[in-house]
Amino acid sequence: MNPATRNWLILAGLTLGVCVTNGFARFAYGLLLPAMRAELGWSYTQAGWLNTANALGYVVGAVLTLVLLRRLPPAPLFAFGVWTTAITLFATGLNEALWAQSLWRFAAGLLGAMSFATGGALAAALFTDNPRRNALSIAIYFGVGGGMGIVLSGLSLPLVLALYGTSAWAWGWIVIGVVSFAFCPFSLWAARQLRPATGGAPRPAPVPLRRMLGEFGGYAGFGLGYIVYLTFIAAWMTAQDAPAWQIAGVWTLVGLCISASPFLWRGVFARFANGVPLALILVNIAIGSSLPVLWPGPVGLIISAIVFGLSVFMAPGAITNFTRQNLPQESWGAAISLFTVTFAVAQTLGPVGAGLIGDATGDIGASLLAASGILLIGALAAISQKRLPSD
Repeated sequence: MNPATRNWLILAGLTLGVCVTNGFARFAYGLLLPAMRAELGWSYTQAGWLNTANALGYVVGAVLTLVLLRRLPPAPLFAFGVWTTAITLFATGLNEALWAQSLWRFAAGLLGAMSFATGGALAAALFTDNPRRNALSIAIYFGVGGGMGIVLSGLSLPLVLALYGTSAWAWGWIVIGVVSFAFCPFSLWAARQLRPATGGAPRPAPVPLRRMLGEFGGYAGFGLGYIVYLTFIAAWMTAQDAPAWQIAGVWTLVGLCISASPFLWRGVFARFANGVPLALILVNIAIGSSLPVLWPGPVGLIISAIVFGLSVFMAPGAITNFTRQNLPQESWGAAISLFTVTFAVAQTLGPVGAGLIGDATGDIGASLLAASGILLIGALAAISQKRLPSD
């Protein structure tokens, strides 16, 4: 097998891992949330808390990954995170108690963070002799995998709930878990192929945090703002009496656009080594988040799904691309984990904060507008980020 074909196959395996740890573990909840609220009697704040529990797990997972990378290479951490995340998804459908739901959402965040951050470093190590292919591989890793998970969820879960009622939410999680188990073998194979490439666990060079504050600030704004749309857009559409097919259509369109987004942004990633890509991405996410409220109706929703989907999963790709172009390879894993910690801490505030706003105003649309404002502030921070000196 020639090296290029092998690298594309490895990337496909890594991408399936993102489908599990992001597309399913973090975002399928947004589709199941209306049914879970109806069956379990949750408020918006309680519903938001479960994604905050997931985000808290993400914080712990990101910090744990940062520590483990001092002793282990990224590949085994990625493989462990994918497999165990699949287990948590299956288990989420087995107990409706809030404590059990909180436990499994927390565990999915912890284990998913471990896989997501290390997988980004692995994807960045592919095609290092070809900058455009390298930028494309990073964008595909973050975009296609998560987009695939959202598409599969959008094509199935709303229609299943419409056919079998809101009580079918538990079976939704169980089926997602089974599909995740089916994806695991290819992801584990991809991780094994990259063990020799990572060698051991070389001591990383220090990450110049003070010179990267603009990128960190932008990524914190992303964590605070983006999650509101993916947590509550289905709930907002349900409150507007949108039929199941419309919810499924919008969610699937978001996923398809996420899957297409790498091909839109690869040129931007290859061209810029500063904060410009992240700033542009955040502006687009802000526009997509506010459109359903500012432009009510099917046309506004469709444009919102397109603009949001073409940008949202490229934010991790932007910081990975920035890391690759500005830091030595032995520091990639540590730097991406630090970005992930920043993102995860910010993400803990987004869902429950949005839920509080929704409960206080009686309209979750107010939370979408607040998220849009936060994303624009993040874009201002990101645009201030300069390329780091080569020394």
